[in-house]
Amino acid sequence: MADDKIVGIDLGTTNSLVAYMGVGPSLAHPDAPGKGVFIIPGEDGSPLVPSVVAVDDDGHMLVGNGARKVLLTRSERAIYSVKRLMGRGVEDVREELKLFPFHLAEDLAPGEVLRIHLGERTYTPPEISAQILRQLKRNAERFFGTPVKQAVITVPAYFNDAQRQATKDAGRIAGLDVLRLVNEPTAASLAYGLDKKQNGTIAVYDFGGGTFDVSILKLRDGIFEVIATNGDTHLGGDDIDNLLIAVAAEDIAGDLKIDIRQSPEAVQRLRQAMIDAKIALSESEETKIDVELPGGKHYLRTITRAMLEEMISPIVERTLGPCRQALRDAGVEPKQVDEVVLVGGSTRIPLVRRKVEELFGRKAHTELNPDEVVALGAAVQANILGGGSEETKDMLLLDVTPLSLGIEALGGVTAKIIHRNSTIPASATEHFTTGVEGQTSVAIHVLQGEREMAKDCRSLARFDLKGIPPMPAGLPRIEVRFLIDANGILHVSAREQRSGKESEIQVQPSYGLTDEQVENMILDSFDNAETDLMERQLVESRNEAETILTALAKARGGAAWRKLGFGEQRKVEEQETALRQAMTGTDHNLIRRAIDELNQGTMRLAEMMMDDAVGSALKGKTMDDTGMEEGPAAPHPIGKAEFE
Repeated sequence: MADDKIVGIDLGTTNSLVAYMGVGPSLAHPDAPGKGVFIIPGEDGSPLVPSVVAVDDDGHMLVGNGARKVLLTRSERAIYSVKRLMGRGVEDVREELKLFPFHLAEDLAPGEVLRIHLGERTYTPPEISAQILRQLKRNAERFFGTPVKQAVITVPAYFNDAQRQATKDAGRIAGLDVLRLVNEPTAASLAYGLDKKQNGTIAVYDFGGGTFDVSILKLRDGIFEVIATNGDTHLGGDDIDNLLIAVAAEDIAGDLKIDIRQSPEAVQRLRQAMIDAKIALSESEETKIDVELPGGKHYLRTITRAMLEEMISPIVERTLGPCRQALRDAGVEPKQVDEVVLVGGSTRIPLVRRKVEELFGRKAHTELNPDEVVALGAAVQANILGGGSEETKDMLLLDVTPLSLGIEALGGVTAKIIHRNSTIPASATEHFTTGVEGQTSVAIHVLQGEREMAKDCRSLARFDLKGIPPMPAGLPRIEVRFLIDANGILHVSAREQRSGKESEIQVQPSYGLTDEQVENMILDSFDNAETDLMERQLVESRNEAETILTALAKARGGAAWRKLGFGEQRKVEEQETALRQAMTGTDHNLIRRAIDELNQGTMRLAEMMMDDAVGSALKGKTMDDTGMEEGPAAPHPIGKAEFE
């Protein structure tokens, strides 16, 4: 295992990241390798991979920025925020789906895992998440130059058993051995713990795109023990976005008499504009919104930070209730908290920071990038599992289960066996008996939740303990044992002690994929690996071709193009035609050869454009005056993309 790369993955609602602890580029000095924890960049150099998956017209799967472009133009062919659908049933998400452009399969049976239309077929949430994980896996393999097979993946602390199992399923489908699921707030504490190395009480406030968590931890000589956790898996930055969209939609309907819901593309443009406005107001006091609507009309509005804060104040207040409950569960007063750590992109909002600091009475830690801190912590845990290093050899992680687990007892009551906020791994045993004369089997109904009645808790699994010898009611002694492993996955066994009859189950939650379904998906990925790779290579080569053709079209409007001789211009045009012709086919090698030829053919043009740009700058002109883009000269030689 020591030679294998074990990466840490933050599978986020809005963005996802992959990180590694070991020898790599320093965060401060990327060109100077050294020991540390670092984020692995994607193909475009960005550490963030948008958690968006789309299918283009040719049926090719796109992930990240390419998929986000499809979302803005053809929303019915893209899925975002899929984390909010993981491990949940139709009834769980019916209200949320009203805000998304997704369409569920029509033939879903009660208790069946969700399937969402995307392109010409349907996918389960774990399959969609697996596409994101595959992209992160490819990023890591490109970075290291070796296969990556093992990972630690983070989940919200308040993810229930079904949501955790769905995350593990996604990892398996993506070809990853998920060594551990780690709660996101705990991972954030690990990232900060490397620098702090102190004793004390830590509160981690994690307000991400789709979920909210708060955890209270004790740090004692490098041992992180989670003593309480609380949160809401239905609350996140998406809710702020949806609120702003709803307010804007009312304005548009009232002032412009347009029902924006009739245009999915306009809704996505409005969504992006509101997200941009929210981000801008974290830095400035006001910003302008300009969204193109159907019929060529525009929604124009200036919004101030004060207006934003007034609108979103109820959502921010909703996060404070779980904070107070977690403090009560931990037996800690706010003034006894030594450190407050902010995690998640939504914590950049000034109102959020103010409210958290008012509650805990101290300034919160924001030194680490809130978008990256969870992935960094996952990489630390991966390092510990991989055998550790000097920095982590004395570190230990003790997590907790967020919800109580038990079984349904006589009369439909909930008999709790493992209580919420129990440290995991955890094991507990309770004894039961029969209530009917001569009973030869007992139905075990496994539950999760805090309610007193079974009907109000989440049903996780059912199984039967059979073959009990007939005995008078009350005489059999049935031992039920619950075991939660380090990933928070539950195993349940039942044994009648007098006869020795026993039965056990690894809980396969409702809305989880069966082992057979997961195996079929994995086999599908193997069977189609070559085809999938060829399709990806074709998509990437076409994208690269589009980039150089766009740059060439812009260059034609500049002075440098006019300086070329007629023969040179004609040669470039012939190479351009050849590239466009190659793009209509399905041979990615032919497209790449045409790209290389056009790159070579435009070398002198690029050099002249650079000379013109330098000369114009010396005369006080802008780069726009030269017909040249700021940034790389266009067209310019492009290195070949790396493939697996």
